[in-house]
Amino acid sequence: MKILGLVILAAALGGGGYAAYRYFSPESVVVKTARVRSGEFLISVKSTGDLRSSRSVILSVGRIPNPVIVKLAENGKPIRKGQVVIELDEASLEQIMLTRNTEARTVESEMVQLKATQRIEDEANSLKLMQADYNLERARLEASKAEVVSEIEGAKNRIDVTVFEGEKKGVETVIGAAEASQTADLERLNRRKTKAERDVTRTQEYLRLVKLYAPVDGIVSILPNYRSGGFGRTPPPFKEGDRVWSGAPIAEIPDLSEMHVKLALDEVDRGRAQVGQEVRVRVDAVPDRDFRAEIEWISPVAEVIFRGFRNLEKQFPARAKLLNLDERLRPGMTANTEVVIRSEMNSLLIPIAASFLKDGKPMVWVQRGGRFVPTEIEVGERNDNDILVLDGIQEGDVVALEDPEEALKRARKL
Repeated sequence: MKILGLVILAAALGGGGYAAYRYFSPESVVVKTARVRSGEFLISVKSTGDLRSSRSVILSVGRIPNPVIVKLAENGKPIRKGQVVIELDEASLEQIMLTRNTEARTVESEMVQLKATQRIEDEANSLKLMQADYNLERARLEASKAEVVSEIEGAKNRIDVTVFEGEKKGVETVIGAAEASQTADLERLNRRKTKAERDVTRTQEYLRLVKLYAPVDGIVSILPNYRSGGFGRTPPPFKEGDRVWSGAPIAEIPDLSEMHVKLALDEVDRGRAQVGQEVRVRVDAVPDRDFRAEIEWISPVAEVIFRGFRNLEKQFPARAKLLNLDERLRPGMTANTEVVIRSEMNSLLIPIAASFLKDGKPMVWVQRGGRFVPTEIEVGERNDNDILVLDGIQEGDVVALEDPEEALKRARKL
């Protein structure tokens, strides 16, 4: 019985030891790990923007009454200098041109008729004036015979002189009034003629503006029609048949040899971003290539963006010039940007999740064989993903991404 008791006790101790070994062994717990690596330590500001051409030509509707688009170049297609990009309806303008030409010819006809009538009236007035002059001179001649005729006859002749002088003055007055009336009529018709000629010239200018040609080689970019979009909806691009307005920007022909990214920086990021900083750009439509840019302008004034009821957001517009280009890039493409605030190459990096605090000091759990050893480290700055390690570990070390002791405790409860 004594021997049997010792055997049972030994078996119990062995089973308990094995259970304790299995319970407390770190090999029975899976801990997530990462390898200490050497690479670039980057502090950056991420943003989303879109591509723009630094130099482009905007084709806008001129001062044309009631313009309607009847022909529009295809969006995104190449176009050569001199080709038609936009054509507006000219039928109504041709009708207006016909009406105004008719009016101008009518005014010219009225002027010819008025001058002929005035010429006839002038000749009649000249004849009346000649007759008055003749009558006056004859009366003066008769009055000069006062010494050889009777006193009564002489008085009568002097009275006739006075009468004919008054008659001549009356004729001269009528002629003066007629000349003033003729001048006024001519001025009135001249004003109508000038207006008609101006209307014809203006309509001719309208007809020259119904076709908008490409001033340079490039890619056609049809702009959005902001007057056709409803509240809260993205406005659609212009299309054939749209009734537009004078001065409306219809299309843009960008110069693809120089492009930039339009950015919007938050208030916090505005204080860290500076002109001249590097920007790394990824374009969704060109995923197989990275692009470099450089900030060339940051607005000193914020724009207020309305996001909803009592929800206002301030953003600072900025522009970054692309330093390398690709023939596939087009204005309006979405770009994910990363403004480089600080960059250090060949830095020792660990994930943020690998850093822990022990007695107020940073430390990591370094894997040594089958166990994790707590190791103090000296750290520098951190970004959204990594921590810069200055001392304490080496490249290639494997560190835990969670506390192994806490992992053991969780395992015990299972």
